[in-house]
This record gives sequence, C-alpha cells and structure tokens, in this order.
Amino acid sequence: MTRKRLLLAVVSCVLAVAGGVALAQQRGGRGWRWGGGGSPLDGLPADRSGVPDWKVDERFKNDVFTFVRVQYDSDFSSFYGGGGRGGRRGWGGGGTWTTDWPDSDLNFSYRLQQLTSLKVNPKPIILRLTDEKLFDYPFLYFIEVAGLSFSEEEAAALRRYLLNGGFMMVDDFWGEAAYQNFAHQMKRVFPDREPVELPITHDIFQCVYRLKEKPQVPSIHSWYPGSDVTWEDHGPGSREVHYKGISDDKGRLMAIICHNTDLGDGWEREGEDPSYFKEFSEKKSYPMGINIVTYAMTH
Repeated sequence: MTRKRLLLAVVSCVLAVAGGVALAQQRGGRGWRWGGGGSPLDGLPADRSGVPDWKVDERFKNDVFTFVRVQYDSDFSSFYGGGGRGGRRGWGGGGTWTTDWPDSDLNFSYRLQQLTSLKVNPKPIILRLTDEKLFDYPFLYFIEVAGLSFSEEEAAALRRYLLNGGFMMVDDFWGEAAYQNFAHQMKRVFPDREPVELPITHDIFQCVYRLKEKPQVPSIHSWYPGSDVTWEDHGPGSREVHYKGISDDKGRLMAIICHNTDLGDGWEREGEDPSYFKEFSEKKSYPMGINIVTYAMTH
C-alpha cells in the first residue's frame, strides 16, 4: 500500500480546478436502481447507468485511484429494540451497504477523473474487510452504517488497514441512535480512540475547495425545489451536521465520519433534478468528496 499511496499522492498533488466545482453540465441519467434481481456483487450494469467510460493507461493500470465500497453485515435487532426489523443480514437481504449503488460510485469516479488530474479507475469495486485485496486500495467508503455489525475478523482487519496508511470515509447515517451504534462498532476497532469533531478550518475542508461551512446534503426525497430543508428526520439528533475524525498516534487522519449528511445522494442523483444538482451536487457533494479523496491521498 505504501508504494501505491506515494504514486497516487504525486499524481493528485496538482489539481485541475479550484474554487467552485464548475461542472461543464449536469450529466443526464435514468436513475438506475438495483431492483434485487441479482446482486451488486454480480458487477456493474452493462450500460454503466449512462456514465461515460474512459481508458486507463496500461502502463499505470495498477496505480490509478479506485473507489472501493465496503460490503458489511447489518444487525438492526438492538437498534430497533428487537422489534420487527431485527436479524443479521448481508447482501442477500439487500443490506444497507448497497445504498446509492451503482450511480453514486460511477458518477463520483467520473467527476474525479473529469475535475482533477487524479487518474481514476472507471470501474469502482466492492470489497469485504476480510478480502486479501483490501490492502491494495488506500480508500474505503462506508454508507448507511446505522446497523453496521463487524465480526471480530473484520474489526481486526480494519484496525490493521487504517494503522498501515489506509483511509475510510463514512457517509449517510442520521440521528443519535445510528451514531451510537456506529461508535460502538468503532470502539471494537479502536478501544482507545475517540472520534473528534473537525473544525471548518481543518485542511480536509480547505485543501482544494475552500468551504465556508460544513456541507449538509439531504436525500432528494427529503428536499423539494425552493425549500431550505437540508436535513432528514431520523429521530433525535438528526438536524445538525457533523464531520468527525479518527487519527493515528502521529496525528494523521485515518477516518472521516460524515454524520447527518448524504453526500452520496448528491453524487447519485445528479441526473435527476437540475435544482438539486445545482444546490447540492455542484456546491456541496462533489467539492466535499473531492476534498476528502485529495486529503486522503496526500496525507
């Protein structure tokens, strides 16, 4: 991983844009959704949900940035007090790790390739934490972790991965109950480390796009044109956006926890509503996502 991280860091130090995202245009899209007829593990849809493809230089095909989504098991039995929605389930039950796939991963990879000088793999992938290939990729994406449940092997693998230079981004989970479950699972990874709220002056908010506030993005279903709604109602503690970090002993940020915001919907839904695209994809989701990846690859 160290060798690959160094190569990626050199490539990503010089970025093609600054200031606003200034996307050339809203990408058209049909809003492809996985309907349960198969699994995300079967691979990407043949038409890539309308997202343009591009070629990777064969000489450096192993040194491009690859967006990696983590497949995990969910257990909602304690989260919902044991009533109605309990039970441990993986991808076969439509686990929450599939949320926004594949449009989110494809669109974000495309915009990284388009808006920065980072060389990006057009094919995002899915891995479990116990996959032997995990350490080939320096960036991991977790989504909707309200019911996240690590096995002992997964907790140990994630701890080793992060302490050896890896980086994780956690996105799209809302409310105090969801946060407490995630915090409990991370305690199993790092019993002696606490997530710390990151100030807006932190480099991760300033390294490419200089953000003036922490971006809060609602799902497209929680928002309507002309409204000032930026949050989703998932019970107590849902309204205020939080970006927390976990660092190693040298102060390197290993994880960013994006709580009470849905950056992934801003990536996924960019082709569905021009107003949502302009307000959330262009101004918030893509700038924050690009900042996070850039920071991860250069620190």
